[in-house]
Amino acid sequence: MEPRTREYLRGRFGDHYRRQARRTREGDGDAEGDAELGDEDANAPLRGPPAGNEREWGYIPFSEGGTTMVRHQSLLDLTGGGGVGEFLARERPRHVYFSAGRYDHPGADSMGQKGWRGADLVFDIDADHLPGVDEEADPYGEMLAAGKEALVALLDFLVDDFGFEDLTVVFSGGRGYHVHVRDEGVLELSREERREVVDYVRGLGIEFDDLVRTESVAGIGRKTPADKRTLSVAGGWSRRVHRHVMALVEELDGLDEDDGIARLREFDGVGEGKARAALNAVRSNREAVERGNIDVHSAVYSVSKHLLEETRAADAAPIDEPVTTDVNRLIRLPGSLHGGTGLVVTRIPLDGVDAFDPLTDAVADTFRENRIMVDVADPFEVRLAGERFNVDAGLHSVPEHVGVFAMARGNAEKGRE
Repeated sequence: MEPRTREYLRGRFGDHYRRQARRTREGDGDAEGDAELGDEDANAPLRGPPAGNEREWGYIPFSEGGTTMVRHQSLLDLTGGGGVGEFLARERPRHVYFSAGRYDHPGADSMGQKGWRGADLVFDIDADHLPGVDEEADPYGEMLAAGKEALVALLDFLVDDFGFEDLTVVFSGGRGYHVHVRDEGVLELSREERREVVDYVRGLGIEFDDLVRTESVAGIGRKTPADKRTLSVAGGWSRRVHRHVMALVEELDGLDEDDGIARLREFDGVGEGKARAALNAVRSNREAVERGNIDVHSAVYSVSKHLLEETRAADAAPIDEPVTTDVNRLIRLPGSLHGGTGLVVTRIPLDGVDAFDPLTDAVADTFRENRIMVDVADPFEVRLAGERFNVDAGLHSVPEHVGVFAMARGNAEKGRE
């Protein structure tokens, strides 16, 4: 990044933060960082995380190279008592972070001296780490769409399986999403206990027989009770496997007998006899299978067991594991700008995830008002604020939010006006 580009971005980041600081003052925002995060809006007043004075803070300035982090800062060290918004407007950093961990002495120079009190349970979904995503080939918007699908899968675990209530969902401003869990029960979890949470949402160590509930039932003409094996339809991995069982049943309903048998024979160890028996069993006992009974025939049980791997591949949450197990992790500050895109690290309401469009909703108002000249070295294509831009190499006049995006990502330098 050329010095002129760096100074331009630093100056405009500062303009954005001054606007935020003004909104914070006018909106009675929390300068000390002890309140909840601000409204779910990229341009809302900026507020710090809960217990901000117990957290370590860090930032990366717009310096040459742009990768050296200033860290081991307490909130007072960072702001001088003036509040996070005032610090951002004054320093105009490229990236801003706070710790998941809470400490007695957050500004101490070593982790051992900080006095760990607990930590938020934080999850990170990074689009370029997702299965099937190619950072070099896939358009940015498609990567973010894949990231949101992974986020929805993660939230299904956190809300439905674990019952967490104090969740903050955040677009990272870059390539993915963060979820902060602050329920009281998670704050003191050890690394090992957090690893168990990771394993669960990724489906690691899940065995089919552990998901099956077995009960003895009497039957007409039987001298002894028989075992009945069912999958729970109420929740957890059992419910997920059952969904895939029912998806297969729906598929089989649309096939004739020969095609249905051929479909079932795709599963390892299922020959023609088992396939025919399974097909007849699910068709004649559809309601029982819907209730979770996979013991309508041994062949149905065998096919259901095969579906565990399909379920794991489709439904597991592909999170960045080290983020969740790290009790000292630094994570991006919601409301700050991401120095690699110029987009706002944006909090998303839990009921607004489906509607959230990061390439529109995370564009800062500050960058929507002007056009600027950029000198494009690496042609790029992007959809921002509802418009698609395909920009070739050379000097171009573009909306400022497009120019900031291109310069922050290294596709362009600031052109002379």
